Amino acid sequence: MSQRRGLLIILSSPSGAGKSTLSKRLLSWDPSLSFSVSATTRAPRPGEEDGKDYHFMSEEAFKRTVAEDGMLEHAHVFGNFYGSPCAPVETAIDAGRDVLFDIDWQGAQQIRNSALGQHTLSIFILPPSIPELHRRLVSRAQDSDDVISKRMQKSWDEISHWGSYDYVLVNDDLDRTFADLQTIVSATRLRRLQQPSLVSHVRQLQTEFEDLT
Repeated sequence: MSQRRGLLIILSSPSGAGKSTLSKRLLSWDPSLSFSVSATTRAPRPGEEDGKDYHFMSEEAFKRTVAEDGMLEHAHVFGNFYGSPCAPVETAIDAGRDVLFDIDWQGAQQIRNSALGQHTLSIFILPPSIPELHRRLVSRAQDSDDVISKRMQKSWDEISHWGSYDYVLVNDDLDRTFADLQTIVSATRLRRLQQPSLVSHVRQLQTEFEDLT
């Protein structure tokens, strides 16, 4: 067992609020932090690589994996399935490495309710305004007008779940939001629950104290 138990760091937000950019910054800030590569049944976008951006799976294979309890969480979003494979996450946190999840509120809820729930840190990213959220979706030029419209319609449903997260950040300034995110992660790593070696250390202190008396 590592000196520290790894965290499952969950970032959620409506599309366009900035969670993907913040995720990339976190990974650059701490190279020991690993990204949970999600599995999905949607088709790859231009430039995406299988195993790096997503594990692209057929719907049949995805459902079979879920039936075999091979997904830590899974959801059906915009006509496609998304999920987080269990095994790599369990291996990482047992070794003291944090795992980052860029997922929606449904996936976050499933992880919090799982056997690993006590080791989660959940953070929701809010946009500064709805017009700004729409502007960001349009400016990134990744989706059709129809998809953007669907994402905007879904945004309030996602935002309505902000209260179930450990921390909530308003991303009106990316640098400031990222600084706050770093502070949250650093502090949570020091939670007593994440430091199993403290028990043996306190026992050692007790032994040393008794030796003096």
